[in-house]
Amino acid sequence: MSTEHLYTQPPAEWSWQVPAHGAARFSWEYDDGRDRLLALYQKGKDKQWDAVRRIDWELEVDPYDPLGTPDEVMTLHGTRYWDAMSERDRGLLRQHYTAWQFSQFLHGEQGAMVCAARIVESVPDLDAKFYSATQTMDEARHAEIYGRFLRDKIGMLYPVNDNLQALLGDTLRDSRWDMPYLGMQVLIEGLALAAFGLIRDSTTKPLPRQILAYVMQDEARHVAFGRMALRDYYRQLTDAELREREEFVIEGCYLMRDRLRGVEVLENWGIPSAEAAELSERSEFLHLFRRLLFNRIVPCVKDIGLWGPRLQQAYVEMGVLDLGGTDLDALMAQDEEVAEQLDAERFAAEERARVAEVERTIARADADIRP
Repeated sequence: MSTEHLYTQPPAEWSWQVPAHGAARFSWEYDDGRDRLLALYQKGKDKQWDAVRRIDWELEVDPYDPLGTPDEVMTLHGTRYWDAMSERDRGLLRQHYTAWQFSQFLHGEQGAMVCAARIVESVPDLDAKFYSATQTMDEARHAEIYGRFLRDKIGMLYPVNDNLQALLGDTLRDSRWDMPYLGMQVLIEGLALAAFGLIRDSTTKPLPRQILAYVMQDEARHVAFGRMALRDYYRQLTDAELREREEFVIEGCYLMRDRLRGVEVLENWGIPSAEAAELSERSEFLHLFRRLLFNRIVPCVKDIGLWGPRLQQAYVEMGVLDLGGTDLDALMAQDEEVAEQLDAERFAAEERARVAEVERTIARADADIRP
């Protein structure tokens, strides 16, 4: 079924074409490669899963309260607009915000799928090609999941945010093979992971929590892959080459920071653009949200060797420099544990339900044969 009628407004173009640059690289060296990357590749194969079976799509979602969002975190809360709204209008606003946020997740996952395929094509090492092939499948699954959630449960989509589209375009147009890693694995996926985690840990609704936990389990491997590959490669670069990549990171971080305001939602609500931007900037929750979203990017950028004075100063201006000390490995381990614990709880509940059904069947049979 087409999603065209579910968009709040039609995208500027239904098919976006980004000119491809750079070489497709083949390697005729079929040795075992790097043990760490091959171990990650094996894990990528072992952890493949089917979104139709693993996620409980029968769970109901109230489109007017899909995440259990409290009033206080809504940008319009405490304003004259909020006071004038009925309860139905406030529910509709929640629907719009969830549709906007998960639509950006969806568009980002399609971008990640294309970037992962580009890495398969352009990266020189065969072990990295192997892992990128598994990631391409992961990203396809994520796009499938977010598309289904928006289509079947929320009933509304938003076009891709201009800043996200700009960063995707910059990442894909660059002919250097490491740029899809840097733009996608470090910036876009790092930011997405933080956003997924904030919602996963705060939502009171079981279906979005399942979706986010299982997607994050995959994404933790993807970020680990990017860190390994770039850390090894960036040790070989000159100071000038490192500065070029730091400038790309700085520009990308500003784009992603400015993406996270949801101004499009307020504009759809009839609020003028300038006032919508001002309301978003005044939101204490959005300030906190935007800062916390960098807790995956900053330590990753530092870890791969991009930590020059210009980049550090940019993080000072954004108020996120101190996040460079975040334990990224601990966060990734937690992502794995949350998904596994969720599986264990679900399977235990299903087993209890099966046992109870068997016991009821036996009890009915006993009752039938009693004289």
